[in-house]
Amino acid sequence: MNFDLDPGWSLEPVGGTTGGAFMGVYAHEKFFLKRNASPFLAALSVEGVTPKLIWTKRISTGDVLTAQDWVNGKTLTREQMCSPIVAQLLGKVHNSVLLRRMLQKVGGQGQSLPALRERVLVNLAPTLRQHSVVAQAVAALMTLPPQRELRVCHGDLNHKNWLLSDSGRLYLVDWDQASLGDPAFDLSVVLFNYVPRAQWQEWLDAYGTKLTADLATRLQWYGLLHLLDETQRMFDAQRYTEMNAALLKMQEVLDQQD
Repeated sequence: MNFDLDPGWSLEPVGGTTGGAFMGVYAHEKFFLKRNASPFLAALSVEGVTPKLIWTKRISTGDVLTAQDWVNGKTLTREQMCSPIVAQLLGKVHNSVLLRRMLQKVGGQGQSLPALRERVLVNLAPTLRQHSVVAQAVAALMTLPPQRELRVCHGDLNHKNWLLSDSGRLYLVDWDQASLGDPAFDLSVVLFNYVPRAQWQEWLDAYGTKLTADLATRLQWYGLLHLLDETQRMFDAQRYTEMNAALLKMQEVLDQQD
């Protein structure tokens, strides 16, 4: 693949679903190269949310290539997602005026709750719709939560998108699904998937907020939305053990609404 790089570069593909991420080595230094990374990567770098951005260039194919510092470290485990440093970094993202301004500047889209709901429900298999828990969740989603000020949301807070460097610095990577929305959209993924319910307030203290009735309502709505999407994806992949786990979580969320 021709990236219009100077002679002396060597490239090796690294993990990712798009096939556009590489470890690049030049003059014995390592870099993380990505094709068509999120256009507001520069702001993320300035805020220290992602590894430092070194350069950006448009190549002959029309693609944009970015180079960042290569960070030695490991992605977080599920258990490490309960850590206060995860909450603190996510709070920094959601409260950053710079990130919000830059995402708006590069055309970041604001979330529409009816559109978010429709995107999940339109793909819901008829077989799943007949399941009592799914039917209850769909009914609950018909009532929209209160609208709140739009903030930068990552959109894919899987534990594998958090990188803890060997020096103890935490980064949040893979911003391809970033949007402007309710912070509860992101928070619901972390809390329902990784943090025991008894630890929510402690985690949210580190994040910088309280578990009010308003926040709980929004978390439940977005949590059901994410879990329905997860259930459908596991159903499509015939991963029925994980599908049933999502259904059990869905029932727990519904029980909290009673």
